[in-house]
Amino acid sequence: MNDSLLARRENWLKQYHLQLRMHQQGRVVSVGDGIAWVAGLPTAAMDDLLDFADGSRGLVFDLTNDLVGAILLEETPGLTAGATARLQGKPLGVAVGDALLGRIIDPLGNPLDGGDTPECSGWQPLEKRAPSIVARDFVSQPLYTGSKVLDTLIPIGRGQRQLLVGDEGLGRSSLALDTVINQCEQGVYCVYVLIGQKRSAVVNTIALLRDYGALDYTTLVVAEASALPGLQHLAPFAGCSIADYWMQRGLHTLVVYDDLSTHAKNYRQLSLLLRRPPGREAYPGDIFSVHAGLLERATCLNSANGGGSMTALPIIETQQGEIAAYIPTNLISITDGQVYLDRELFAAGFRPAIDIGKSVSRIGGRAQHPAIKKEAGRMKLDYLQFLELEMFTRFGAKLEESMEKAIHRGRILREILKQERLAPLPIEFQLAWMVAFNDGLLDALTPDQVPAKLEKIQRHVATSGLRLQTDRAHWRNQLANWLGIEAGAKDKA
Repeated sequence: MNDSLLARRENWLKQYHLQLRMHQQGRVVSVGDGIAWVAGLPTAAMDDLLDFADGSRGLVFDLTNDLVGAILLEETPGLTAGATARLQGKPLGVAVGDALLGRIIDPLGNPLDGGDTPECSGWQPLEKRAPSIVARDFVSQPLYTGSKVLDTLIPIGRGQRQLLVGDEGLGRSSLALDTVINQCEQGVYCVYVLIGQKRSAVVNTIALLRDYGALDYTTLVVAEASALPGLQHLAPFAGCSIADYWMQRGLHTLVVYDDLSTHAKNYRQLSLLLRRPPGREAYPGDIFSVHAGLLERATCLNSANGGGSMTALPIIETQQGEIAAYIPTNLISITDGQVYLDRELFAAGFRPAIDIGKSVSRIGGRAQHPAIKKEAGRMKLDYLQFLELEMFTRFGAKLEESMEKAIHRGRILREILKQERLAPLPIEFQLAWMVAFNDGLLDALTPDQVPAKLEKIQRHVATSGLRLQTDRAHWRNQLANWLGIEAGAKDKA
């Protein structure tokens, strides 16, 4: 490291030459709430960096005829009215590279884990245009989350933007953490962005990722609730730039924004402090373009551009399940689908509490493995029909035998879809339970017996060596043997 540092210093000295340098110097008019107003910088442009005399730093965020409004990135107690400020002359960026794996940093790239500053090989601007249309490719590879519901009924592809939406406390972050943990040995680099979270939540997230061995291939970008509002605003852009660097080098990446509701509120706070005109729900008019510009950078590149991908999982909070509120509807229209978590399902013990009727993945089906896609087939539609039938039976109506059989199979499927948090499952197991269910191998069970049988199937799948490419008849025979079903019963099933 020292050799590298000395080599860079020597190279810098060789390239250094004396020349006349001119700087504009302004003066701080007022400071407060993470905002500084500066006069005397007539050539300042949006997103220019400002250096203050006391060592503080800021980013130009608003321009008026006489003043420059800046959000503070670093603030010292010495920053007061009258301090001088000058333009730095370069855009804001973050150091990027493999050295960030396993590290916890702030949006400026400063380490928060007590370690040394990461020796990164590259640099990326925080604000960057999304890849052009000609550089993109269709989503064609699956991103396995380890969730029974997501991997089968609401699939996600690499390069997709899938929104996780629901009330607080329903497991949105747990779903995202499951997905990150499931990327072990999948060749996917992960970036987890924590925006405006309490320190206890940050510590829990770090501990979980470390306990499950996921920190080795993950970078955490943290702007906790006590951080400056400017840093909280820039956190998702820093995480996106880090993932973008790996994507441009042909790697597959996953970035989680936890969460964009807090980000939107923070942006509203900054905009009101900067005296921008408020719009709907007091949010500034450009909140849609801010989130669209961020999420449009997630994509799948074609082979001519390296073939890398960036999958985005933005998390958004609803109030009282109101999915039609301003920010949720904005993000639903930007993303390629949403996973909606319902409080009633959560209270009824269905975990993860995913409302399959209100959740959708518009492009993930193209990336599904043919074997999974064939088995999933009409499963979602049949499950939704079962929910309607079950509602009908609450009125005490007498049903035909075929209807009773459909309701029994629906209850079996509902029991199958239940899953504990932080327990992602391999895709081979997902295929196994779908084959068993579709062939009626579980029809003789009661819902209470399903968890034990699934555990048995999972143990056998882990040691069987069966893969998605294995012939379906072989899968079926193995499942029947594992479940102890006789040959005659197999054919009947």
